[in-house]
Amino acid sequence: MLHTVVLSWQEALSSESAPFKIVSLSAGSLSKAVLCHSKDERPRNGGKREKNEMYLALLVIFLQCSGLYTQEGVFTFNTVEIKVQPSVKVKNGAPMSIVCRADISKSTDFQLKHNFTIFKDGKVVFMTVTDKEDAKYGIPVARSSDTGEYKCTVEARGKTKSSNSLHVWVKGMTKPILTAEKEEVLEGEVVKLRCELPEEVPPLYFFFRKIKTNSTPKEKSVFEPHRNFSEMEFSVEEADNILQFDCFGRRFVQREFEESEHSNTTLVTVREPFIKPTLNAKPSSNITEGDRIQFECSTVVARMRDIEILLQKNKTILKSVQDEVLKYSTVATLEDSGEYLCKVEQGRASKMTKLNVVVSELFPKPTLAASMSNLDENKELTLSCSISGFRKANFSILRKNSNGDILLKNSRNLTMRVNVNDTGSYTCKAEVKGIVKESKPVRINVYAPVSKPTLSVVSGLPEVVLGKPLWLICRSAMGTPPIIFTFYKGNEVKKRVTNDTYAMFLDENIRQNDKRGYKCDARNNHSSGMKTSNILNITVIVPIRDASLGSIPYGEVEDGSETAFLCSVKEGSWPIHFRLFRKTDREVLLFEQIENADRVMWHKKAMKKQDTGTYFCMASNRANVDVKSHPITISVILATWKKGVIAAFALILIVGAVTLALYWFLRKKKKAKGPSLEMSGSALATNLTSEKLTRQPNDGDYYSGSGYIEDNENHVKSADESKDSVENRHSRIQGHPDAT
Repeated sequence: MLHTVVLSWQEALSSESAPFKIVSLSAGSLSKAVLCHSKDERPRNGGKREKNEMYLALLVIFLQCSGLYTQEGVFTFNTVEIKVQPSVKVKNGAPMSIVCRADISKSTDFQLKHNFTIFKDGKVVFMTVTDKEDAKYGIPVARSSDTGEYKCTVEARGKTKSSNSLHVWVKGMTKPILTAEKEEVLEGEVVKLRCELPEEVPPLYFFFRKIKTNSTPKEKSVFEPHRNFSEMEFSVEEADNILQFDCFGRRFVQREFEESEHSNTTLVTVREPFIKPTLNAKPSSNITEGDRIQFECSTVVARMRDIEILLQKNKTILKSVQDEVLKYSTVATLEDSGEYLCKVEQGRASKMTKLNVVVSELFPKPTLAASMSNLDENKELTLSCSISGFRKANFSILRKNSNGDILLKNSRNLTMRVNVNDTGSYTCKAEVKGIVKESKPVRINVYAPVSKPTLSVVSGLPEVVLGKPLWLICRSAMGTPPIIFTFYKGNEVKKRVTNDTYAMFLDENIRQNDKRGYKCDARNNHSSGMKTSNILNITVIVPIRDASLGSIPYGEVEDGSETAFLCSVKEGSWPIHFRLFRKTDREVLLFEQIENADRVMWHKKAMKKQDTGTYFCMASNRANVDVKSHPITISVILATWKKGVIAAFALILIVGAVTLALYWFLRKKKKAKGPSLEMSGSALATNLTSEKLTRQPNDGDYYSGSGYIEDNENHVKSADESKDSVENRHSRIQGHPDAT
């Protein structure tokens, strides 16, 4: 089974598509297997990655299986080191070797198979199996692409040890190769270049240079992140004859740029598509205005395709043709003096020729004179046109207008009576030999007199709040602008303004007792002079200050009594709007009045319990500022006479209650004493009767029967009188204040 696997590896790795080669392989003993990178057969970008991974997996299986056939023994890895020969900095193109060495300790001297793997930037670049304790990865020709971080790993019998990483720098870059698409080009065309850095790995910077004799080379650069070549175009300009091009490369290594040597120099020959144009003026480049001048521009073209000739002056193209010859003629004027340019264009190529033309003056510009520049309406105006030292010309006088000049008269002179609508600019023209020249414009201003101005306050009413600014406006309904307005405060000039129909004045220095009035005047250039407005007197409104509220009586008020409230202010212009409020759970307006006074009094006729609360007043005037007083508290209490009535009623109730209680007490006591008196009276009568009946009659002591009856009656009467006496006594004690 193992033999079959080994043969499969040998067949697979010997194929041309395999990325590695088996240097030696023994199927019977499995003594030694070496896997190495071939310089000619390195993995390339875009190769068959899946096959490479399969080969690598099979090789790992093979190497693992080979460990089963080593002799028994105990070992350990001490260190694994990686070195570069000759040094970590290698010159581009020189040979170099990556050496991996394992330091191993063994229990006995036995043969041990080592699996060496060398990595560059985390990717496998070399593998070998050997019983030696070191392995070498040789690179015959080092390139900048070999720069990177190298590391090696050694595996034996399932044990693995790795070295530290080592940075190798292959200094220098390969010489770039420059090629040009064409060796011969025309002016206006472009040169296409290709610069390649063989065997260099992107990202790379490419620099192209265009070299001309006796001039600084022009340089362009391109960054290529994914390829080792770049392309560039240079335009061929006028006067380019023989051009030289070269290029060089640059890369970023170890936080610094490394630059290649310059490439081969490529020569490109430039041919002219057409010759430099010639420009002539006939009859001459120095002529007099009024004469006809003809321009002729020509060139010789190698091919007529897309050729164009242009004639221009001061960036204005006068004529253009698609031919080898251009002709242009015109009647010369002074404005035609200057530099003319003939330009030939074909594709990107262009050439030009310049010619300076001088046109002499035939006659100077005319001059327009006015009898007056500022005049009143209905006055007479005379305009005269003339040429200094020259009289034979055709004159015309015109008025300037935005929609076109208006011809007034074909003459040297013009006289007219003007009105306001004649205000404007006037010119005259003179013509000689077809040359027309125009004078400078003359401004004529016709004035209507100003009307009497009106002065008013911008806000409307002739009043101002103390401390606020006052804006005044002065208007003049009629009058030709500009009008000069002058503002006065009293007799003092405050401001002058020039405007069309109105002007404004701001007075910020308003005082309370300032009695000076305002006025303004208006004038323009009319001969009638200035007009003055009426005097405007301004009312200064003093804002309300320090409102206060008082009452009589103050604090506690008897129910039903009258209360007077007095609301006053310390300062403020009349009339003043007073308002009185009571505040409980909400504010209730009780009274309001406008007074020409600084105080107002309001009488509340009969105060009630529900009038208890907090009172305040507010005052305002035309300054439109509400000033609120401090609040006062009014408590409505019970009236004095009501208190007396209640007290008297309470006393009556108390006396009645006491009397009723005393009466009840005496009544009860009387009922208790009545029976005892009757009993004592009856006993006494019985005793007396018995005594008379038992007494023996004798001389002198004998009473007749009539006497007995009388005595008995007297006795009964005495008893009754005694009873009545007792009842009258009880009656006198109950009515006494001290009867208890």
